Amino acid sequence: MGRYAVLVTGPAGAGKSTFCAALMSHAQSLGRSIHLFNLDPAAEQFEYEPTIDIRELITLEDVMEEMDLGPNGGLIYCFDYLLNNLDWLENELGEYDNDYLVIDCPGQIELYTHFPVISRFAGLMQQQFNFRVCATYLLDSHFMDDKAKYFAGVLSAMSAMINLDISHLNIMTKMDLVAQHEKDGLSYAQRKEVERYMDPDPLLFADHDDSLNQSRFHALNQAIVQLVEDYSMVSFLPLDLSNEESLNLILSCIDNILQYGEDEEPIEPKDIEQEESDLT
Repeated sequence: MGRYAVLVTGPAGAGKSTFCAALMSHAQSLGRSIHLFNLDPAAEQFEYEPTIDIRELITLEDVMEEMDLGPNGGLIYCFDYLLNNLDWLENELGEYDNDYLVIDCPGQIELYTHFPVISRFAGLMQQQFNFRVCATYLLDSHFMDDKAKYFAGVLSAMSAMINLDISHLNIMTKMDLVAQHEKDGLSYAQRKEVERYMDPDPLLFADHDDSLNQSRFHALNQAIVQLVEDYSMVSFLPLDLSNEESLNLILSCIDNILQYGEDEEPIEPKDIEQEESDLT
């Protein structure tokens, strides 16, 4: 039997908790066994009650008060504490065989792009606890309103992919809001424009005609564009929570990444015949 876990990462406000709840609801409607693992020591509210909750071990509020640390320093301390108390983690993981763990992570992107704590956690889940692990990185579709902000988001996704060093899926969230004022949906030209953001088009910067194209920014912008183009690591799947097919596609992609179900025993013909006879 397999053990599966998907890390839900990304900046604050990207819709991580909403995505976790939608993914769980969709999977449960398909009869799948799926559980929420809250990895945010500062979290307060959930649509689904976490099966595993880091706050039972340590909370950011307690750390900030007792250690006199700020939010970022407190988060690093919380994860170091978790990684030094693996007996708690092992006990909580229990017997989640052939189940999905949806791991809702904090919104401080430094944890994915700069510090090694989340990558160490993912490595332990794989090597010590025998989970197949992948990561999703969520970016708010509002980033598309500002091309400079959008490319900053692309670079943060690229940095997370390199730092975490595990199978990775980037998701553009809140796509249902992109066309909410378009009664007949997006026009062909608008759809083509959106596609340029799903698979980052370096020429988006060239189309920008404001201060980003001033001479003092030109060399920097060209270097960023060249970096995105040379590595071609980042592309996005659109997430529209009003469209069941959108969720189904993303869940299918996660299944493929994790090779979900490949550890199950094949059904022998005699077992199929027995099942059919039991039904009749």
